[in-house]
Amino acid sequence: MSEHQVQAIHTVTYLKLDESPNVPATPDLDDDNPSTVLTKDLIINPNTKTWVRIFLPRKVLDQNPSSSTKLPLLVYYHGGGFVVLSASSSINHDFCCKLAEFLPAVIVSVGYRLAPEHRLPAAYDNGVEALNWLKTTDEKWLRESADLSNIYLMGSSAGGNLAYHVGLRVALEGDDCDPLKIQGLILHIPFFGGSQRSGSEIRFVDDEILPLSSADKMWELALPIGADRDHEYCNPTVMLNDGSRAKPFDEIKRLKWRILVKGFHGDPLIDRQRELAQMLKSRGIQVVEHYCEGYHGQEYFDPTKAESTFYVINEFLNNC
Repeated sequence: MSEHQVQAIHTVTYLKLDESPNVPATPDLDDDNPSTVLTKDLIINPNTKTWVRIFLPRKVLDQNPSSSTKLPLLVYYHGGGFVVLSASSSINHDFCCKLAEFLPAVIVSVGYRLAPEHRLPAAYDNGVEALNWLKTTDEKWLRESADLSNIYLMGSSAGGNLAYHVGLRVALEGDDCDPLKIQGLILHIPFFGGSQRSGSEIRFVDDEILPLSSADKMWELALPIGADRDHEYCNPTVMLNDGSRAKPFDEIKRLKWRILVKGFHGDPLIDRQRELAQMLKSRGIQVVEHYCEGYHGQEYFDPTKAESTFYVINEFLNNC
């Protein structure tokens, strides 16, 4: 672990990294594995060391082999400020297991490169790379159980930012995703910012979960060298009045994607999330907003809040 990452760990309190060890995958269907969700790790690119963890609800394997029913596929990007955590961290692994079982859905959680050794857009590159891998892989779990015509890009916190920017890139490709068909984006407590402090950032400047100093440090480590907080990677609203960069939004509208923005009133990022939703709506994009009482990342520590979030996601999927 680099000096910068150690510094980030000491700065970011909400991650509770001492409580989030890595969890091994459990791909075998046997009596020694009581889990209701099976997991498997696969390398995408050995050169960049990118990989995925697949989450498959166990009950799918108990179905009649001739059954043609396949599950929605969620391509998931984990949080951690672009600097820490992975798809195998317990905080992310457990969240995906519970979500896969609840919906149910097949989840492909992407292990992308981290900053500051790999600053943005490296994570976005890896996010797209995972989709390209999905186009051609013969992985049995995916080919037999996942509906590749019913895909959503989902991310939490920094992963929500990642899902958004990967979505913009994919939209520019238009229909060139065959055999994949993306239906929309699920932006769960997405991580955005800007040079000028928002009202919620000021109100919650010393938030116990995500203090402003933590967000500042993460962006300092993740953004390209020399970029300020109004770079489009951090502040998507800078594209609002730039007609030259309207094409991805026009494509999202043409493709009829729907976007869910899920947040909490007690999150320092809530104003940024609302701004993003309004910006997308102003482009004619279908956006579903859901905000409730709570704090950033509460689902990871509060089972009741996790279940209510899963209900929101499930309703969004079923109404697409």
